[in-house]
Amino acid sequence: MGDQTKPIMMVAIDDSNHSYYALEWALDYFFPPFAPNHTFQLVLIHARPNPPSLLGLSGAGQGSAGSAHVINLVELDTKKRAQKVADKATSICAKREVNDMPVHVMQGDPRNVMTEAVERFHPTILVLGSHGYGAVKRAVLGSVSDYSAHHCSCTVMIVKMPKSKH
Repeated sequence: MGDQTKPIMMVAIDDSNHSYYALEWALDYFFPPFAPNHTFQLVLIHARPNPPSLLGLSGAGQGSAGSAHVINLVELDTKKRAQKVADKATSICAKREVNDMPVHVMQGDPRNVMTEAVERFHPTILVLGSHGYGAVKRAVLGSVSDYSAHHCSCTVMIVKMPKSKH
């Protein structure tokens, strides 16, 4: 994994333009190309949802063989999507000559994954993109960045995409 003596900057990634913009922003401002020594060790984190929560099923494993098959198909799909997100993030980093960062995929609700990842990796800062939800949508869906800002034990930086880039 890179230099263990450097503070860790953890960037949360998902398959959204907001997340990729936050990663690019962090790279542009903290990992300039051709810089001999970056201040932070970059770590990327992605939350892969639990298949039963995607399907709205409860009591996974208690249903029929058909529902177990559907859950297995959804599980495979979420793994493929997680790999796609990791590959795209790695590509964004490589274009900026940042190649020595691990990409961790943790399964669960993104809000819980972020707090668990902070506890596990002890970053100095967690960087997240803002999806720009309004108050009602944020209240209904829950905001990962808002939750992280209130529950993570490190500094949380929320990067907003300029309106012109939406």
